[in-house]
Amino acid sequence: QVQLVESGGGLVQAGGSLRLSCAASGRTFSSAAMGWFRQVPGKEREFVAAIGQSGARIYYADSVKGRFTISRDNAKNTVYLQMNSLKPEDTAVYYCAATWRYYGAPRNTRDYDSWGQGTQVTVSS
Repeated sequence: QVQLVESGGGLVQAGGSLRLSCAASGRTFSSAAMGWFRQVPGKEREFVAAIGQSGARIYYADSVKGRFTISRDNAKNTVYLQMNSLKPEDTAVYYCAATWRYYGAPRNTRDYDSWGQGTQVTVSS
């Protein structure tokens, strides 16, 4: 059984930084493409960033490009999301996701098999 556990969320002022972590267990982490998504109440879950199995393929949503960095440590079964220059519009619940069905860095929620419980990120103005 796959488990994804996010951590690192919290309250930060605009312009600040946070680093989210997602620890995976239950299946071979290095074979999974990993993604970060976010959701605010009343809206659909949206893509933030994704990273392929080796880390060579990475995609970002336009809204976070240049501010967020996704990375992974296959030895620690962990994927990270470094978030800099945070804006109030980044406020959301952030979810980690994993898929073993695709090679690369999928950007659609339907392409992912397993999800974490989410971690709240709140950016105050």
